[in-house]
Amino acid sequence: MTQFSRHGVLCGAELWNVHVVVLVKGILSFNFCEFLNPTAMPTVHDWINNPLGVVDGMFAQSHSSPDWEKKVVEYFKEKLKLNDAQAWVPSLNDVPLHYMKPNSLVKFRCMVQDMFDPEFFMGVYEINDPTSNSKQVKCGKYKDVTECGQVDFNSRNTVMSERQTFYCVPIPGESQWVKESYAGTSQARVVPSTSYVPNRHKRSYEDDDEMDTQPQQMKDVSQGAHSSAESHGNMEPKRQETKAPSQDSSQSHCTSSLDLNFPLPGEKGPACLVKVYENWDSFKLNDMLEVFGILSVDPALSVIAEEREVSSLLDPTDGMETVEEQRVHSPPASLVPRLHMLYAQPLVHNNPLLPSSPLENNDLSSVLGELASVRAELLTFLTHVLMGDSLAAEYLILHLISNVYSRRDVLPLGKFTLNISGCPLTSPYTEHLYNVIQQLVPSSFRLCMSLQNMNNQRMVPRKDYTANRLMSGILQLANNTSLFLDETQLGQGQLDTTGVQNITALGNLISWQKVDYDFNYHQMEFPCNINVLIASEGRSLLPSDCRIHLRPTLNPPNLEEYLSAVQVAQVPSQINKYRIYLSMARALNYTISDEITKAVEEDFVEMRKDDPQNMSAEDLHRLLVVARLLSLSHGQNTLSRDGWMKAKQLEVLRISRTQQQKCVNGNEP
Repeated sequence: MTQFSRHGVLCGAELWNVHVVVLVKGILSFNFCEFLNPTAMPTVHDWINNPLGVVDGMFAQSHSSPDWEKKVVEYFKEKLKLNDAQAWVPSLNDVPLHYMKPNSLVKFRCMVQDMFDPEFFMGVYEINDPTSNSKQVKCGKYKDVTECGQVDFNSRNTVMSERQTFYCVPIPGESQWVKESYAGTSQARVVPSTSYVPNRHKRSYEDDDEMDTQPQQMKDVSQGAHSSAESHGNMEPKRQETKAPSQDSSQSHCTSSLDLNFPLPGEKGPACLVKVYENWDSFKLNDMLEVFGILSVDPALSVIAEEREVSSLLDPTDGMETVEEQRVHSPPASLVPRLHMLYAQPLVHNNPLLPSSPLENNDLSSVLGELASVRAELLTFLTHVLMGDSLAAEYLILHLISNVYSRRDVLPLGKFTLNISGCPLTSPYTEHLYNVIQQLVPSSFRLCMSLQNMNNQRMVPRKDYTANRLMSGILQLANNTSLFLDETQLGQGQLDTTGVQNITALGNLISWQKVDYDFNYHQMEFPCNINVLIASEGRSLLPSDCRIHLRPTLNPPNLEEYLSAVQVAQVPSQINKYRIYLSMARALNYTISDEITKAVEEDFVEMRKDDPQNMSAEDLHRLLVVARLLSLSHGQNTLSRDGWMKAKQLEVLRISRTQQQKCVNGNEP
């Protein structure tokens, strides 16, 4: 079997096998006549419901031209730009898979969890049509199976092409409000696909046509009947999305032993094998993408996978793949659908309240003026959540908008890990605090740092060479995820080897914004951009960029009722303002003028004269980070003298409180 160095970020000492994919199955032919002029599509449903017809039409018209494939991609890109057309494309994130029409255009908001072996497929092939006794040249791109007729493998017209396979999962830790907001803006009309049964070996396209020709009133009624289920992100009324419907024991056994490899426990939603046809080197592991592609759930894929697995059991020398690798790389299509990528839009963020593309300067200037007023309202809200501690609320805002904007050698610039100490242990306060943060940020996860979790959970992704896949871990997160470390859950006991490794991994994440993935024989660094907030009773055992000790000024008789009332008092429109504010402030560019830089240097020299012990280079760095975040939080993208003085005042108050706490707890470092 031919071997070559793998593509993408997982390049290294290993080699990946090249798989030749030739799946042959008879299906009914399309009528391509209406697609011979692809620029004259009558309605949006033509290119959404039958994108393969568009592709085959362009292929039939100009497959001899070397750039016909680029024209296909450009066609769909242009279509998706017009009149909010993206909202009409059904999403795998909020529409159950059995509602989707096979071979239709769908979208998937996801993270690249793994990169599988590249594979060869028949990009162009020739068939012998027995009915007309003629030969026809067909397009194999964006498909998993060939069309009807006998394939002539010896034809000179056969063209072998290469594609890459990404294993993609929903964005880990995505908040429920994000899922509901994306689902609520969708204009896609879907109905249960009554003609699709996962275990059938054939599927009639006449059934598809019947579904599309239903009266619009029937579609509206059917959609309304399921709107409550579809509006709640990945919730599905008829089946769990982590289990495939099955009627035979063999498929049930395969399904039960298949791990969908979600990084976070309790995650729901579909996983997809995304087939990428060009520029796959531009994608990296853990990238957030919105993929637009052709959905493939052909039952023949499951049948072929089962036959290959049986063949491997009978003759282990038949092929280089292990049974485990075949099971992982060729899962049932009803459980892990295939998505043939036409276009992928990298996501800088997954906040549905903001445009996915960066704002223009004109739009940005109008928004900056509103940030200061929203900040004041958010500060009041967080002060109530922190039981009257306005200083802690100030630092929590700075933390929530922090972002790694650059790297200088190995040092990540802009990170601001915050340790809120003094959290009460007698009530589930940290859980309520996390619930507030979860309502404000697009993606988050609360890690209870109990001894059991530290000693048993897998934090760092690990390469499984038997199944030839990357086993996910809790720290395999997309950029801009908020990680809430609840250290109040850490009781007395001893950390074992795994626990020590997990604590070390968390420390490396905080200090260097990187995770060292375990490839057994070596470790590979993967940079990340994750906001880490540590809630603890005393000083955290983990490093942090800044520590603020909680000093409540309110003492409600029932803390849970008080915190619930504080959250209920915020109307949805106000919460949406906070969500927009935090994402906007995080995305702003920031500069320091030469004049202010010189003033800061002179000020540092003066502070060193007063007390060299209390102003180190590390203290100056933290002060500059606080000044930067404080300016951005007020909608100012440059540092002013006034902003520098405010940052110094904040730090004086925080350090004074920390020193007072040391006097109270003499044994605390």
